[in-house]
Amino acid sequence: MTDDSDLTARVQDSFDPERTDPRLRELLVPLVQHLHDYAREVRLTHAEWEQVVDFLTRTGQACDDLRQEFVLLSDVLGLSMLVEQLEADAAPGGTPQTVLGPFHLVESPPREQGDDISAGVPGERALVTGRVLSVTGEPVAGALVDAWQSDTDGNYDVQRESDEIGQGRGLFTTEGDGSFRFVTVVPSDYPIPTDGPVGELLAATGRHPNRPAHIHFQVVAPGFALLTTHLFVAGSVYLDSDAVFAATPDLVEEFVPDDDGEQAARNGLSTPFPHARIELVLTPEHARAS
Repeated sequence: MTDDSDLTARVQDSFDPERTDPRLRELLVPLVQHLHDYAREVRLTHAEWEQVVDFLTRTGQACDDLRQEFVLLSDVLGLSMLVEQLEADAAPGGTPQTVLGPFHLVESPPREQGDDISAGVPGERALVTGRVLSVTGEPVAGALVDAWQSDTDGNYDVQRESDEIGQGRGLFTTEGDGSFRFVTVVPSDYPIPTDGPVGELLAATGRHPNRPAHIHFQVVAPGFALLTTHLFVAGSVYLDSDAVFAATPDLVEEFVPDDDGEQAARNGLSTPFPHARIELVLTPEHARAS
């Protein structure tokens, strides 16, 4: 009878410290340990191993330029959110990090302040205003704020016709006071794609595929760590059961009716209009790097 613990050790020893990048070895050695321990714990059969290989193969085959099934798999297993939490733990005080999601696949078009990022998409027009701040409360001017969202039917531009790429997306540069603003449709909750291997996994485990209504944000600014987060719409049905485990009370905002005529005229809206306000707080770049 073979000694399976010896097998694990031999695999780990194959990552020669003299020829392997130190961080890569730090990642691979425990990965092999956990994989082998898992197989021992559940007594993984050859047939089950073949099913795993087939599932992962089909997950890769479902990926293309406009769809990232592996990111979706990471999301529904909570791994994406765990990585974000580990990043945030290294730099407390900023806006909570959340998942990037599988639809950040195309570049958002540069926009002017007040632009309608969802022009041509039916839905209730709303105003989103925000500020980008440091953890000490100082405004961050010149930050790039990337925003993207689904339409009111729950579809992103990459899920619709190709000539609609860019709808529901916008790249904004913050003003001197750290502010940005844009018009869009009030987002709705929606199901993640279920026509691939990830959908099969959800069905096999009795889980629903739905996400609460939200807008994605990613903020880049010199000297600050990258921020990836959401604005979740207050009252969304799935706030307590987000299929990708990203919803958190700290990121829930209400679209409040606003009858400010000057603001409406400035942004091409009619009163009253739904208005969401958000602050995006960045942490110093060195905080996460350490």
